[in-house]
Amino acid sequence: MFVAPDPGRTRLRNSLRAVIGVGLAVAAAELAGLSLTASITGGLAALLALFTVTDATVRRQAVTTALLPVAGFPVLALATTLHGVPLARDAAFLAVVLAGVYARRWGPRGHALGIFGFMMFFVTQFLHAVPAQLPELYAAVGLALLASGAVRFVLWPIERRTPPPAAPPGLPGSGLARPTTRQAVQATAACAFALAIGQALSEDRWYWAVGTAWWIFVNTASRGETLVRGFRRVLGTVLGIAAGLLIAVPLHGAPAPTAVLVALCVFGIFYTAAPSYSWMMFFVTVMAGLLYGLLGVLHPGLLLLRFQETAIGALGAALAVVLILPVTTHATNDAWIQRALRCVHAATAEATARLAGSPTADPAPHAAELEVLLARVRMALAPLVHPLSPFRGRKARAGQVIALLDDCAREVRGLVAVAADPDASHDARLAAACWRVEAAVEALTAGERRLETATAPEATPRPAAAEPALAHLHGLERALAELAVPLSEAPARGLAASRS
Repeated sequence: MFVAPDPGRTRLRNSLRAVIGVGLAVAAAELAGLSLTASITGGLAALLALFTVTDATVRRQAVTTALLPVAGFPVLALATTLHGVPLARDAAFLAVVLAGVYARRWGPRGHALGIFGFMMFFVTQFLHAVPAQLPELYAAVGLALLASGAVRFVLWPIERRTPPPAAPPGLPGSGLARPTTRQAVQATAACAFALAIGQALSEDRWYWAVGTAWWIFVNTASRGETLVRGFRRVLGTVLGIAAGLLIAVPLHGAPAPTAVLVALCVFGIFYTAAPSYSWMMFFVTVMAGLLYGLLGVLHPGLLLLRFQETAIGALGAALAVVLILPVTTHATNDAWIQRALRCVHAATAEATARLAGSPTADPAPHAAELEVLLARVRMALAPLVHPLSPFRGRKARAGQVIALLDDCAREVRGLVAVAADPDASHDARLAAACWRVEAAVEALTAGERRLETATAPEATPRPAAAEPALAHLHGLERALAELAVPLSEAPARGLAASRS
């Protein structure tokens, strides 16, 4: 997990920036003389602002960050006002869930605002905030957004050239057929189940079950993805509880070592979020234990309750995606595979144009987008390659697809690097090889079978200047030719159901 590919060290830079941003937010709250409750709220607000705002450009990120109080402040007021009115509070919480998930239809900005609104309601339950604390909570969140914004947009701006894909193409619809509407209904039902059972287990810590159900639905698009994500969340929580017993409980809330360990957890959350959801949840759970230690309420029984509430939330999410408007894994994975293949096509065409001397051709954004799309392909296919999957044939084919797409990405990265070399040359053979790659992609995305017997071009002596680019193009041809086999077998066996 810690040696997973990190092109451009983006994950490392984002993680370090998050530690600085969250640390500055907490320091600002402390210097302003705010309470511990307000400081923790500010730190979580900064973490959310840095974690959830994923617009494609710095300008759009700034606008979304500026809009976070619009979503968060009314929810804070609502949650604190209803703190002592359980039935109204519960109904309001479920309404926030429904609105927060439905907002994802408006892309990365709606996604970020929905999460921020939900978490503002959640944090008031976590800290047992009351209306009298509302002014300092507003002040803490405002300071946190200013501090994290200063780090993000002034001290360390990192441009996102490719927005994370939020919903797979090929799954259009309206009403309950729209993915965001379907997920909003599913998530609300899951959270209602988690809330009811969670409160039966604990009247004080029931919100962990609701939070679990909510976060399981983030960035998932199918029944299988949601079930796997729930399993990974429970696994990460169990590991985090074990670590909390060894680390957080003995500290007894000592401020200095707790602050250092919370900073390490923030780094771990950001660094592991993309490659491993289980490890991310490990760091989230350890951080939660450390914060409970600061609040003076941590004990082993509380960590056990954390596990129980997490299991309830995961069960609620599982029941919702199985029983309410289910979308199978096979209905989404083919769309992501095709989108990744089209990205290979675009990157290849741009790289070849760059080698041909075009001053405007730039394959780098397409290569970066391909990395994002491959992560989404892995998530879509995760249920099929999971160790507990009983379908050996599908598991083998899904693993082969992932491996071959990784080969494509490696060749694209190499081709982009060659294209960036001003001394690289271009000749007719590069154009011909590029055409063959594009034709192979078109055949695969059209569902044709003619590549099943395709063979890689024979290696022949090439001029040294053109050889690296040709080698990468030939590697792409081989990988695409081999991809035709598992993709052509899929219709009858369920790897890519949209072809059947």
